[in-house]
Amino acid sequence: MSDTMPSPRAPHWLYRRENLPNLWLIQIAILVLALLPEFFVHHHAHFPGQGMTLDASWGFYAWYGFTTCAGMVALAKVMGIFLKRPDHYYDDRDDGVRDD
Repeated sequence: MSDTMPSPRAPHWLYRRENLPNLWLIQIAILVLALLPEFFVHHHAHFPGQGMTLDASWGFYAWYGFTTCAGMVALAKVMGIFLKRPDHYYDDRDDGVRDD
């Protein structure tokens, strides 16, 4: 094994505690960069005649994207409760087929 290869027991760089403050700063910087154009762009509602002006609010695309992503993750967790198979699902076959 060469000296440049990481140890097989070393945690991934995303899981190291010394990198957590930097990861938070990167995340906050991305959020600020995503919201910065909102100060300079005037948004127009897509359906103002129908009383729907929510899409013209400040930061709509940022908070709507975050909310829908969080909702999809929550829905996937709930669906996983009902759709997942037991860990031994493929080991308990009784169809006469051998896995040699």
